[in-house]
Amino acid sequence: MALDTPSAPERSEATGKPLQDRVMGWIAFAVLTLAAIVWLIPLLWALDTALKTEADTTTVPVTWIPPSGFTLESFWQILSAGNMLRWYFNSFLTSSIITLLVVLLGSLAAFGFSRVAFRGRRLLFLVIIAGLIIPPQILIVPLFAEMDALGFVDTYWGIILPQIAAPLSVFIFKQFFDGIPHELEDAARVDGASRFRIYWQIWMPLARPAIAAVAIFTFVISWNNFLWPFIIVTNTDMMTIPVGIATVQSSYGVRYADIMASAVLAGLPLIIVFLFFQRQIVQGVAGTGLKG
Repeated sequence: MALDTPSAPERSEATGKPLQDRVMGWIAFAVLTLAAIVWLIPLLWALDTALKTEADTTTVPVTWIPPSGFTLESFWQILSAGNMLRWYFNSFLTSSIITLLVVLLGSLAAFGFSRVAFRGRRLLFLVIIAGLIIPPQILIVPLFAEMDALGFVDTYWGIILPQIAAPLSVFIFKQFFDGIPHELEDAARVDGASRFRIYWQIWMPLARPAIAAVAIFTFVISWNNFLWPFIIVTNTDMMTIPVGIATVQSSYGVRYADIMASAVLAGLPLIIVFLFFQRQIVQGVAGTGLKG
């Protein structure tokens, strides 16, 4: 009796890969290309509008190439008339300090939850993680009252302190530390290393992917944060980029070229950060299992 043998998958003559894999590859490429176009068009439109004169932004029909040609007039107007450089400095300073403190405090807390046995550890960790489901808008009033009582209104610390409470960073670091073998810690303790030395000289160097992920996400979130700096800051010199852009819009009315120029200038540092650290961003996200 003849036996039926499974047929081999159909293969492409050019690459030798199964035809089904090649078709899936084409579909994935088409979907990613479409997603990239959808994501890029608003950015290109903002840049195109910023490079037009104010009169060309309202012409009908709308065109990509303005009749009067491209100009940097809106950029110069925003940089000269506004307080853009000061807002850049404020955003960079506060975002950098917030990122540093979130990485340091989040990793220390995660190390304690992962490696230090104490009563109520699991319950306390659940309480911290529960902070992920609390909308930040609910905390605005009590946080403002607390900062006002401390005299931190219109100060850098008023912007920074409420933003260093980051349950997500504790969760990411704890997940990473839980994956490190206990034998490594036991060997370090046999050699006489203290608990803090184990954390600082062994755990933190191993946690570079987690550090990169937490640092990048924290910096981007704090740089784009509008609500809290808008609440806690009233002095123009203390404003961050998102809050300052809102005042530019109010000052000039509806001037589309100026609005888009300020938006492009605000997002430019984040684009530069991504271009320089895209490999670390991908490795950090992949290493912590986070997906967008």
